[in-house]
Amino acid sequence: MNQPDETLAKHPTPREVVRMLDTYIVGQDKAKRAVAIALRNRYRRMFVEPELKDEIAPKNILMIGPTGVGKTEISRRLAKLMNAPFLKVEASKFTEVGYVGRDVDSIIRDLARVAVNQRREEERQKVLERARHLAEERVLDLLVGPLRPAQKAGREETERFATPEEPQSSTRERFRKLLHEGKLSQRFVEMELKEAAGPMVEIFAAQGLEELDTNLRDMLSQLMPKKSKRKKVLVPEALEMLTEEEAERLIDMQKVQKIAIELMENSGIVFIDEIDKIAGREGSGGPDVSREGVQRDLLPLVEGTSVSTKYGVVRTDHILFIAAGAFHTSKPSDLIPEFQGRFPIRVELEALTQADFVRILGETRNALIRQYQALLATEGVTLIFEPSAIEEIAKIASEINENTENIGARRLHTVMERLLEEVSFVAPEMAGVEVRIDDQYVISKLADIVKDRDLTRYIL
Repeated sequence: MNQPDETLAKHPTPREVVRMLDTYIVGQDKAKRAVAIALRNRYRRMFVEPELKDEIAPKNILMIGPTGVGKTEISRRLAKLMNAPFLKVEASKFTEVGYVGRDVDSIIRDLARVAVNQRREEERQKVLERARHLAEERVLDLLVGPLRPAQKAGREETERFATPEEPQSSTRERFRKLLHEGKLSQRFVEMELKEAAGPMVEIFAAQGLEELDTNLRDMLSQLMPKKSKRKKVLVPEALEMLTEEEAERLIDMQKVQKIAIELMENSGIVFIDEIDKIAGREGSGGPDVSREGVQRDLLPLVEGTSVSTKYGVVRTDHILFIAAGAFHTSKPSDLIPEFQGRFPIRVELEALTQADFVRILGETRNALIRQYQALLATEGVTLIFEPSAIEEIAKIASEINENTENIGARRLHTVMERLLEEVSFVAPEMAGVEVRIDDQYVISKLADIVKDRDLTRYIL
């Protein structure tokens, strides 16, 4: 009998993933289970024998549901959970090659850029402490001169700051203590700043050559000499600038790019929104011809192909693609058969109810009420919502969605903005005041607008 891999046990199980998603997203259990299983399968694949590992393709997901029910949020939270490169694109921005629009390969180039930046930031955090130490030494060099000046100018600057009775090293430590205590925050130092002499050239790239502009600019900026000028800056600003400079020196970008591409190829997630906008009905012409062309252009990416980026060649065989659409005027079967076959997992998301709105307002970790309370707390205003107010807000948002366009949880944002408009405006003058909001307050602010359906369409 096979035994589970001990290393695999360190990764979250599908049940744990769903539990973590529940802290941010209300409902949509089917979608959560689907992405949780997809995530676990990615971890499982890492421990499969090499000869079979490359044969296991990701099970791409097609989410079907109205706007504002959590399709994008589920994918974004999943990517954060596994610390994977994540990119959201809209299918309607891409058109068949030969038409006006972006080349679909730019999806992978953009994802590569995200992966490299994400990995660079991780490496930066690792070297940040050392970079700060080196930057601190350079700031002290600017304040009291180098510890062992080799040039006359350095000795003169050291002598200017050090008294005859006090050796230079003790002067340096005294300034270090002042720097740590923040007593030099208003002091200026003169430092040399390097500026890249970028040529003012506008490059218009042809279809499929969007990277040409960026690559040529990078090449020309490296060829042009870098200008430098001396400038006086405050000590904290100088410390921050030198820390960034030292961190960049300590990071091995070749290693960063190599690891980032490998991570992207095995853990990258692409979320394609509005996939229903490129679903054309069979036998129709006109715009549907271009829509089918976009699907055929996307097909190689989803099936697995090689895409050249500025960081190297990227294989898309094991990138997870999650497509989503409302499918109001079309249906998934309107997609070309080859494209449908590459999204074996289909999940239908349900429209949000009044009870869901109540939970979104107060139960999730990123609850809207908590966000507004935190914002107004910065002004010294304490915002308290009674349970009756939360119920009334949810009821109003649900009624508006039923009577007008159903935009899901996004309706709560418009309702909350309208409800707290007056408080937000006068908050700077209300420091120390406690504002208590109940159902009557909500009704007084929103009842007239809700009754007038025409006004509701424009305001809420």
